[in-house]
Amino acid sequence: MPIEAGDIKNGLTLLIDGNIYQVLEFLHVKPGKGAAILKTKLKNLRTGGIVERAFNTSVKFDQAQIDKKETQFSYAADGTYYFMDMESYEMYELPEEVIGFNKNFLIEGATVTVRFFESEILSVDLPEKMVLTVTETTGAVAGNTQSTATKDAVVETGLLVKVPLFVKEGDKIIVTTSDGKYGGRA
Repeated sequence: MPIEAGDIKNGLTLLIDGNIYQVLEFLHVKPGKGAAILKTKLKNLRTGGIVERAFNTSVKFDQAQIDKKETQFSYAADGTYYFMDMESYEMYELPEEVIGFNKNFLIEGATVTVRFFESEILSVDLPEKMVLTVTETTGAVAGNTQSTATKDAVVETGLLVKVPLFVKEGDKIIVTTSDGKYGGRA
């Protein structure tokens, strides 16, 4: 079903030149002379790249139907990550390139959403925050009373996180998945 330029909105997924894009921003512009144009900021769902493109308002787009499935992270081996569909028990394999920064938050048994276009796996969506266990950190510095002081800590996935001085090995902490920052004690 084609979508007209006037029906474009943020979050919509479109097929343009064989690629799958998600609309991040759009603006209808009517210059003094000539036809109106549609300026867009698009995210390529295959590569993660962001592009800005302008289109004539008479252009029609094909919508890309993106499906989501709840899965459970099983394990990783040799740069491949394995996820199990929670309903059909089907296994999905994703290369490390597709997982990207999200690999820092995947622990065995974690529930994540996998996004598909037809049978192609596009990405893994994580919860906004994850609870991870601190496996390595230094002790608190005696006499340091500065409330904003931080130290380095390594969590069970290998991610390095800046944490307050009171955090010690074995503590469970909340980490924000968008930027890998400390979000509090769990």
